[in-house]
Amino acid sequence: MLTMKDRIEELREKLRTLHEMGGADRVAKQHAAGKLTARERITELVDSGSFHELMAYAEHRATLFGMDGRHFPAEAVVTGTATIDGRGVHIASHDFTVAGGSAGEVHCDKIVEMMKAAMKTGTPMIVMNDSAGARVQEGIDALAAYGRIFYYNTLASGVIPQIALICGPCAGGAVYSPALTDFIIQTKTARMFITGPEVIKQVTGEDITQEALGGPDAHMRKSGVIHFVAEDDEDALHICKRLLSFLPSNNIEEGHREPFDEVIELDEALNTILPEDPKKPYDMRDIIRRVVDNTDFLEVQEHYAENIVIGFARIMGRTVGIIANQPKFMAGCVDINSSDKSARFIRFCNAFNIPVITFVDVPGFLPGVHQEYGGIIRHGAKMLFAYSQCTVPKITVIVRKAYGGSYLAMCGKDLGADRVAAWPSAEVAVMGAEGAASIVFRKEIEEAEDPETRRKELIDHYRAQFATPYVAAARRLVDDVIEPAETRLFLAQSLEALASKRETRPAKKHGNIPL
Repeated sequence: MLTMKDRIEELREKLRTLHEMGGADRVAKQHAAGKLTARERITELVDSGSFHELMAYAEHRATLFGMDGRHFPAEAVVTGTATIDGRGVHIASHDFTVAGGSAGEVHCDKIVEMMKAAMKTGTPMIVMNDSAGARVQEGIDALAAYGRIFYYNTLASGVIPQIALICGPCAGGAVYSPALTDFIIQTKTARMFITGPEVIKQVTGEDITQEALGGPDAHMRKSGVIHFVAEDDEDALHICKRLLSFLPSNNIEEGHREPFDEVIELDEALNTILPEDPKKPYDMRDIIRRVVDNTDFLEVQEHYAENIVIGFARIMGRTVGIIANQPKFMAGCVDINSSDKSARFIRFCNAFNIPVITFVDVPGFLPGVHQEYGGIIRHGAKMLFAYSQCTVPKITVIVRKAYGGSYLAMCGKDLGADRVAAWPSAEVAVMGAEGAASIVFRKEIEEAEDPETRRKELIDHYRAQFATPYVAAARRLVDDVIEPAETRLFLAQSLEALASKRETRPAKKHGNIPL
């Protein structure tokens, strides 16, 4: 008969086996590839001693294709709860040292159980992906289990923040779980694609490397699938922690706020930050950093659709989401990709009670046959839809150009902006002075003795009369015309005044966002 001492020793032996994961050789191979193990990633991410592993003794029940009697420690995925900076999280971390981190039925169900628990407790869900994909030996059972993950990703969307770290391979159907999360962080050595280079070559004849197809550069600059690029596992974990510091734990919490007691002073440098030539570009991020707390701005999708900037910051300790045209790229025009990038970010902020601040310097939607054929109409409509649907505090600052429909798309007053300020340099108009004058004064220009000279005179006249913030202010489309130096003060006062904002929409299942 086993004594309690015997049973405890048996338990300790089982724990030793679990923590050996795939064995010393496979752990060494993981390290040689420049990757941490599943448990090392968790240890690096969470508060010291806070991780509570759950379902460590789970076992698959497959018997076919040599699976009968095979044991996979922790079913190749480490799951549990922990705290990060004192706040609760749920975690699943694929263990590549065990069967290549392959996902079978029980493996997937462990992740699903964490997702369910995260929704019940209102805590973020973090999944660290490093897996060879579905466990083929389990067939349809593994496939169905993947489906359950996708289903609960969707149920959790807008309820808790979901963050995916791509730290190794992520291929086939497995990519859709990260794609359904809120943010994806990919390391430089990780690869992510639906079909690999070999299959593509067989089907289409195209020859491409894994890196060019599914590396972080491809997904940041071309596909827009990911949100952050990390140098390695440690950097990915650092980005994850920083991102979480801006976010509430769930959709019930008010937007996250940290203690802040600084007295706001006017920033005279902002009064000279714009180029004198209204056609000359500048970096909008220079303005953003000067108006947020401690110049701390976490940019999201930094190298995708670079004509628009999105990201998180704080003003007087309160987390805000920022959307801004970027004159350095494509003159800050709105195109297909920037529309999608912005709309999704706006919807995330709205779901988690994060106020939205918009900086406007937009000359219009990007013209071109490619844009029209690509659906700029429906993609641009996503921004209109997202801003109109958004009920959190919305504050807009018009820095320079605000022309035509793109002005509306950047959260004009009639799309529900609660506060709109304009710098004296703002040009709020249907179109630029050059185009407008050529239409409004066409006959007068044609009949002039020197049409070109007269055209220039009338352009200057139009600009002086209409390309200013004062006509819009007279129509109450601009609440205040402010010195640039006052921008941080304006934002802080507006956020404080709008902190108790309540706004409802007509009862319905959901709207039908343009796709």
